[in-house]
Amino acid sequence: MPDARFFESAPGLSLADIIEVTGAVLVDGNPGLKIETVAPLIHADERSVAFLADPKYRSAHAATRAGAVFLTERHADLAPAECVRLVTPAPQAAWADIARRLHAVRQADHRGEARPAQLEDGVATGPGVVLGQGVSIGAGSRIGANTVIGPGVQIGRDCEIGANVSLGFCLIGDRVRIGASTVIGEAGFGVAGGASGLVDVPQLGRVILQDDVSVGANSCIDRGAWDDTVIGEGSKIDNLVQVGHNCRLGRHVILAGHTGLSGSVTIGDGAQLGGRAGVTDHVAIGKGARIAAASMVINDVPAGEVWGGQPARPMRRFLRETVWLAKQASRRQGGPDE
Repeated sequence: MPDARFFESAPGLSLADIIEVTGAVLVDGNPGLKIETVAPLIHADERSVAFLADPKYRSAHAATRAGAVFLTERHADLAPAECVRLVTPAPQAAWADIARRLHAVRQADHRGEARPAQLEDGVATGPGVVLGQGVSIGAGSRIGANTVIGPGVQIGRDCEIGANVSLGFCLIGDRVRIGASTVIGEAGFGVAGGASGLVDVPQLGRVILQDDVSVGANSCIDRGAWDDTVIGEGSKIDNLVQVGHNCRLGRHVILAGHTGLSGSVTIGDGAQLGGRAGVTDHVAIGKGARIAAASMVINDVPAGEVWGGQPARPMRRFLRETVWLAKQASRRQGGPDE
């Protein structure tokens, strides 16, 4: 279930309601079955509806405990016998529709019932700071001018939050530094094709910044789609860095300026990425690995290795290939003096 500090959950929907909303076809199920939440296949239980849009996740589908699953007619036979099948040509879009109905982003309470922000001793807030309901800020933390902190956000002690920062859907440890105009907790980039075109998939996770993390100015860290986006203890993120949803960084990771991480990237403790490095989704970079500046990582990188290039590969191989290509080009042109 999404974190109640950040999302408001509806009482639930029956399968009959879900069918009416999405147009899905119910296969061998009880229309009265109540669904209380949405979840991915691996996290779903009997109260949940999940979806299968890609057959590469068939093993997760075979093991799911979801009460119901959206899937195409082609994949209907992959569902476990105890799982109700909801057949639709656009499973993820249907799931997104139900997610929006069951879990809404928590808004400010205008009825006078809001939980006030809790500020420990020594908290300093600059002019124009906005604090949402239920915000908690630890002793000695300083919040820069015009920063907006959304409902439910928790900030530890002795933190330094710059001016014009936007914080939402996040839990922040002690001694964290966040540069000016950084945005943490906005929705990750998730879209699905539906009958009327592309639809946004609700992002129901959080961002967790552990103790002693630094994030530079104008960077963006997206909240998880379902699981959390996690920045490990002591990690240092430069200016103008993008961290996509569900990324998990270990401890003492370094991301230099203009680095971009696609969704669900995993980076081990002590790894370092040079400026303007890019990493495609679902890639794992091992403990202590180093990625050269301006590299594009499309494959998993083993622990302790140094990679570079576009696409990135082991550094010695990259350098040998670069030298070979230079020699070939020189020969074709008749030598460097021609």
